[in-house]
Amino acid sequence: MSDESSSLAEIQEHRAKIDEIDRQIVALLNKRAGHSLVIRGLKPGAHLGLYDPKREEEIFAKLNGYNEGPLYNENLREIYASILKVMKETPSV
Repeated sequence: MSDESSSLAEIQEHRAKIDEIDRQIVALLNKRAGHSLVIRGLKPGAHLGLYDPKREEEIFAKLNGYNEGPLYNENLREIYASILKVMKETPSV
């Protein structure tokens, strides 16, 4: 097998692994959204507002603690800021 063929085969292997990881990420995001929607429904009964900036900062702090790289903490904060924005815009079912 040539170096080019070997490299192409290795690229395909990594892409297949990424595809599986993406499948898992989608499943986990939907699971997270489900819990967020339940919490949203419970907040009025607990006399809590729908938006809680303190909780968001807690999430970002926890993410920093979980992060072992290669992503920087700022990268994770940007990704999760987008996730949280989408969660706020997701209609209740």
